Amino acid sequence: MPATLEVVCTDDDCELDMFELHYTYDMPDDVGVGDFACPYCGGVDCLEAVEL
Repeated sequence: MPATLEVVCTDDDCELDMFELHYTYDMPDDVGVGDFACPYCGGVDCLEAVEL
C-alpha cells in the first residue's frame, strides 16, 4: 500500500485545517512535508506532518 501523509497548516490566517496526501508507488522515499505547499494559503513554512 502506498504511503499517505496527513498535514496541518499552522498559519493562523489560513482557513485550512488538515489535508491528506496519497502517494503512488513511484513517489521517492525521501519526499516529506517540506516538499509541498499549503493548497489554500500557498505557505510552505507553515506545514507540519501529523504524527499518528
